[in-house]
Amino acid sequence: MQYSVAVRALCEFTARRGDLDLRFTPAPSAQEGVAGHQWVAGRRGPRYETEIFLQGTFEQLAVRGRADGYDPALNRLEEIKTHRGDLAKQPANHRHLHWAQAKVYGWLLCQARGLAELNVALVYFDIASQQETTFCETHSAESLRLFFEDHCREFLAWARQELQHREGRDRSLAALAFPHAAFRTGQRELAESVYRGAATGRCVLAQAPTGIGKTVATVFGLLKAAAPQAIDKVFYLTAKSTGRRMALDAAALIARSAPALPLRVLELTARDKACEHRDKACHGDSCPLARGFYDRLPAARSESLALDCMDAPALRTVALKHGVCPYYLAQELARWVDLVVGDYNYWFDGSAMLHAMTLGNEWRVGVLADEAHNLVERARAMYSATLSQASLRTVRSAAPAPVRPALDKVNRGWNVLRKARAAAPDAPLDALPASFLNALKQAAGALETHFAEAAPGAADGALLQAYFDILAFQRLAESFGTHSVLELAETAGASTKPAASVRIQNLIPAPFLKPRFAAARTVTLFSATLSPPHYFIDMLGLPADTAWIDVESPFSPEQLAVQVVSRISTRYPHRQRSAAPIARLIAEQYAARPGNYLAFFSSFDYLDLVAAEFRRAHPEVPAWTQGRGMDEAQRQAFLERFVPGGAGVGFAVLGGSFGEGIDLRGDRLVGAFVATLGLPQVNPRNEQLKERLEGVFGAGYDYTYLYPGIQKVVQAAGRVIRTQEDKGIVVLIDDRFARPAVRELLPAWWRVTHAEPGARA
Repeated sequence: MQYSVAVRALCEFTARRGDLDLRFTPAPSAQEGVAGHQWVAGRRGPRYETEIFLQGTFEQLAVRGRADGYDPALNRLEEIKTHRGDLAKQPANHRHLHWAQAKVYGWLLCQARGLAELNVALVYFDIASQQETTFCETHSAESLRLFFEDHCREFLAWARQELQHREGRDRSLAALAFPHAAFRTGQRELAESVYRGAATGRCVLAQAPTGIGKTVATVFGLLKAAAPQAIDKVFYLTAKSTGRRMALDAAALIARSAPALPLRVLELTARDKACEHRDKACHGDSCPLARGFYDRLPAARSESLALDCMDAPALRTVALKHGVCPYYLAQELARWVDLVVGDYNYWFDGSAMLHAMTLGNEWRVGVLADEAHNLVERARAMYSATLSQASLRTVRSAAPAPVRPALDKVNRGWNVLRKARAAAPDAPLDALPASFLNALKQAAGALETHFAEAAPGAADGALLQAYFDILAFQRLAESFGTHSVLELAETAGASTKPAASVRIQNLIPAPFLKPRFAAARTVTLFSATLSPPHYFIDMLGLPADTAWIDVESPFSPEQLAVQVVSRISTRYPHRQRSAAPIARLIAEQYAARPGNYLAFFSSFDYLDLVAAEFRRAHPEVPAWTQGRGMDEAQRQAFLERFVPGGAGVGFAVLGGSFGEGIDLRGDRLVGAFVATLGLPQVNPRNEQLKERLEGVFGAGYDYTYLYPGIQKVVQAAGRVIRTQEDKGIVVLIDDRFARPAVRELLPAWWRVTHAEPGARA
């Protein structure tokens, strides 16, 4: 069995030395990089060859890649690198890596074409000046062969270890049994749907009730498919850190059930949480964990891969032992593991690391997205961006003189935006003025030139952030379409001058997410609330052949009394007079069955109103409330009030920290009140969203208000029944819950009754 590796990956493994150096240097975008290669090729003769596919072998190693260019007239192979600014400031280890790539391609070309000698060149093309800097060396085919074999030999010991790991992994996975003695109701169905998705190369949308063990079922199903479908890696993506812990626990459970399974599991955490020296920059002159990073990486990598689980605490221990950065150690390890657990952004964001690595290494991957009802809003945030006139003015005041004219031009561009808004105050902006976009482009160019000429490490602070903000906004402006809207707002500035902000607000993430689904062998999105499926397929851009499954619930209607109280309206104009009836309703249920309850409301103001009335009228009942901006310790203290055998009422906001992702089993929670339909607030943005979705999908109100609202309601109600032994009550308070269009969106296993005045469970 051969081990296949790309030229770039081979050289990154064998030729990187010295410090981790992430000091900012202006780099061309991907589009500019492609254009740079085309410019260089266009200057060569008509016989010049580009993108030459080359491959070769050494023992068990198969090496492949595409060389940038070959000039037969000069017998010169060229490795082309685009850049900006002074090339003399390029770190030496970068140049060392580039030469390694060029020489490996050189041997592969000599071998393919029977060349005895070859000129090997590094061509650095400055995007800004369009000037080339060329370094050229002449090598015999024999010297290039020896260079190639030396690097292959260095990698081969690792490759053989990886082959052995992969063979053992696939052999164990083929024989893997479910880690529990039996499947719970719905678990087998869910695991099989994930497996079939991988087998057929389709995406899966799986609605599965809370409490059935979705995490272990989905991980098991995709791991079982890994060997027969030649899946290299499984990515388990979550919206919250609690979801990561559940995935790691599920992987550990599976590994314990199969002692012979060599499963490598990695947790990816955010940089600000993994960083050991937040006051230092990511380069060897500043951070001790960046100094000599690549020299110490091999030992840290080997020790990490021998761990049972590479979660954040375990990786931190290994990293500090070897004196390397834990965050970047985790990123390096992602190349060599079987299961990666991390946030949505690692796959779905515009600059997603795992997506880029998958494309670059040609991996075959399976993706699992937990609590996928969150993905619509998360993706909207990923593909939205804001520019602030006030912030750019502040930056301009401290900017170097060559940059100021370009920032001044951007500042004047806001007047053009204001005029466009004044000309049609009630209509949405359809496009950004060309003059404003041109001003942004010039400002980005001026900043790039400044950073390229500045001393290493000088590109820190507010000016750099302004540059990143402009680039992010530009990228989205280039792809602006009906999936997004422009929002112009006047803001408070530091001076008396008027200031504004302009935001590209994404409404429909589908166009951005479609390539992410296409890049994977299969993607399974699962949650307790994915109804109706067409809403998620439309909004997320899932393929037309996406499979839909509504997993059978393990819970019986006898476990959960669901009552609709339609005599009370929770609409905004009726909230003042609804407070006393809701407080009385909660007190009556508490008196009939004392225990722990959660009461959910649409806002903090509404929560405070009803909680105050409840405390006034029923001071004998323990009550506690969710506060605005609670930190982790405060959230934990709120949950700790729900003790087994306890009694009291916790007041919380629907869709907040306590509306999903918490597990209060048994009599820690015996009931929930949902005093709202959960509809998003009616405001200009949501009304614009409704109009846009009506035009695209013909379902503006449902897609904007109804479906997102009911998802929050069902998630909150799902806190009550967590196991097959739990029993409880959910009280839905609002007359609209009696409507057929709303009732059909509630879980099929619920037996909903209409509560008469005074009737209690």
